[in-house]
Amino acid sequence: MSRIAVAVSAAGLVLAGCGSSDGSSDAAAATTATGAAGASAATTPPPTTAAGLCDFTASPQAAARNVHPPEDSNPPTTGTVPVTLATSVGTIGLTLDRAQAPCTVESMVSLAQQDYFDDTPCHRLTDQGIYVLQCGDPTGTGRGGPGYTIPDEFPQNLAPAEGMGPGTVVYPRGSIAMANTGRAHSGGSQFFLVYKDSPLPPEYTVFGTIDEAGLEVLDKVAAAGTKPGPGGMTAPTMEVQITDATVG
Repeated sequence: MSRIAVAVSAAGLVLAGCGSSDGSSDAAAATTATGAAGASAATTPPPTTAAGLCDFTASPQAAARNVHPPEDSNPPTTGTVPVTLATSVGTIGLTLDRAQAPCTVESMVSLAQQDYFDDTPCHRLTDQGIYVLQCGDPTGTGRGGPGYTIPDEFPQNLAPAEGMGPGTVVYPRGSIAMANTGRAHSGGSQFFLVYKDSPLPPEYTVFGTIDEAGLEVLDKVAAAGTKPGPGGMTAPTMEVQITDATVG
């Protein structure tokens, strides 16, 4: 089950979810900083295949929808890809950056082209400690994934989070990153949209940015607050449904 660790104090406490093998989320549980999501994953090199850069590995968990992994294991490593999320609360424009995360971008583009994200909810909103809207699970439970995992492509240039202790960086407002289970190379289809600077360990692949109009949509969703969600998570009070994800 995919998770995002939530920093809640300078003393190092985090709020983290339990993990499964396929990039989905579970109930939150308080842990110490040593139990933060993906604590050992940052030093694990990405897997590769004989054919190229990316190893899209089959997951033990069945795909939430009938999709296949990207066919190209050696995708472009330069350029950007525009993706538009039409949602029930407004349009969110994304720019995916191949230079930052070529494997992740290749997977997200492939899933969007297979209509994986169409008619799916954004199941989680956090407004304490970190500030993100999490989407990408067709089941809406926080447990669904595409049936395969993506190699980690951790960010290298995020600024340290002041007062949060070593190993915590700022995921800036407007960034897009992958959720994971806390184990190496466990991202799937769930991603989070950062609407306010958020302190986290640098263990979540950043793969693009959100446009200004999209941030206004996220601000509106955040202002409406949270309600109890699946698995002990908090969900947006203003329900968000991705009606269509369009590449280009």
